[in-house]
Amino acid sequence: MLRLTEIKLPLDHPEDALQNAILKKLQITPAELINYSIFKRSYDARKKGNIALVYILDVETTKEADLLNRLKKDPHVMITPDMSYRLVAQAPSNLAIRPIVIGTGPCGMFAGLMLAQMGFRPLILERGKPVRDRTVDTFAFWKKKEALNPESNVQFGEGGAGTFSDGKLYSQVKDPQHYGRKVLTEFVNAGASPEILYINKPHIGTFKLVGIVQSIRAKIEALGGEIRFQSRVTDIDIEKGKVQGVTLASGEYIASNHVVLAVGHSARDTFQMLFDRGVYIEAKPFSIGFRVEHPQTLIDSCRFGDQAGHKTLGAADYKLVHHCKNGRSVYSFCMCPGGLVVAAASEPGRVVTNGMSQYSRNERNANSAIVVGITPDDYPGHALAGIALQRRLEEGAFALGGGTYDAPGQLVGDFLNHRPSTALGVVKPSYAPGVHLTDLSQSLPEYAIAAIREAIPAFNKQIKGFAMDDAMLTGVETRTSSPIRIKRNEDYQSINTVGLYPAGEGAGYAGGILSAGIDGIKVAEAVALSMLRINCQV
Repeated sequence: MLRLTEIKLPLDHPEDALQNAILKKLQITPAELINYSIFKRSYDARKKGNIALVYILDVETTKEADLLNRLKKDPHVMITPDMSYRLVAQAPSNLAIRPIVIGTGPCGMFAGLMLAQMGFRPLILERGKPVRDRTVDTFAFWKKKEALNPESNVQFGEGGAGTFSDGKLYSQVKDPQHYGRKVLTEFVNAGASPEILYINKPHIGTFKLVGIVQSIRAKIEALGGEIRFQSRVTDIDIEKGKVQGVTLASGEYIASNHVVLAVGHSARDTFQMLFDRGVYIEAKPFSIGFRVEHPQTLIDSCRFGDQAGHKTLGAADYKLVHHCKNGRSVYSFCMCPGGLVVAAASEPGRVVTNGMSQYSRNERNANSAIVVGITPDDYPGHALAGIALQRRLEEGAFALGGGTYDAPGQLVGDFLNHRPSTALGVVKPSYAPGVHLTDLSQSLPEYAIAAIREAIPAFNKQIKGFAMDDAMLTGVETRTSSPIRIKRNEDYQSINTVGLYPAGEGAGYAGGILSAGIDGIKVAEAVALSMLRINCQV
């Protein structure tokens, strides 16, 4: 097949426009065109009111050889790459011991799925509850009907933190092996819309993710894998630098010499345990800031002009960055069109914000994190010093919000003018349990507050209305990424602990659902090949 890139058509092009564009581009007749499919569809919104759709197409034609020769100098015509996934191993029938996967977020889920597809019958341990039970607990906390459950919340439970997010399925990681295509295909097989295979910025949304996570779990179990919920790992048995097994909170010991650590970025007690056991951990940069909310109609209008609201375009997003005079960088993160700001705390007495959208993205507000990059120089000390900083900021936000899990909030106009907020404007905050108006300058270090105050007017030059007085800031956002990295070698094992495979966001090797899933596949392959080598030596 041939792949054609940069095929541009009007937003409201007729149904036969794609075929006509192919015929014109390749200079072939309809009889010579066998079939075509859309590989990718994006849009070019640089000219408001004249937005174009941009396609990448895979084309099957009777003239392929002739066209490759005639168009060999055209950078927009090439052979379609083989993106199919092939298992790297198959478990032997006499496999003596199963691999263990800790965590059922996107990374652990895909590590477990791949190991199951290769016949290794993984044991997957999750400290939280099945996704539907976890959803009940989380919504009850948001509605102030139940107390925060430290083991069942936005961070912990089947599906991981990505379940309560926008469900974004795009990443900037390099992916020459097309692992991302495998992740998307498995999501479609589990019930996601096939459009995620070709739209430029695919997303699923929380409610759809719940069913998809359950479907993937069922597939793992059907292939011989086992998933245990409410099974928190409290210790890892390490002898002479090699993993021997794990101990659960119940006291049960499970032997294994291959343990995938996919615990997510908020498993602070697990990080402490690993640190105490001597597993090599280093501090890494992360970011801190607030969530900001604007009317979604404002963002749509600024991005799409007169074509705002078009069903093909959906709710508009944005991506912003500003380099400040004090040397800091401020940027938008995890932008959720038509979404909600959610309570993402996992420890009592602390407040954390995050963003989430449903598949429809039809809530009244757009929200995004506006965060400041920080480095270990800002929190000197041992490898877990970044966690200590997160906790201090989250405790401060809890107190500033009134000590009830309400989040501290402030109108943008008041924030820029150094005055506390006392009344809401036209933008109604979506955060539940609730928002307590205050002065957010007390919630972050002074350098972060100064940087955000400088960045918001700069962002207003790119999105007119971004600095509107009534836009809403809610604090604090502290878990943009893991504050640590559990360093690993070229075999995906801890650099000083054989058989321990740090993976995903928590270990510092991913940043979102897609990249975490990709990392899970890579680690599963490494585990499978290692287990085959060991099995052959026995």
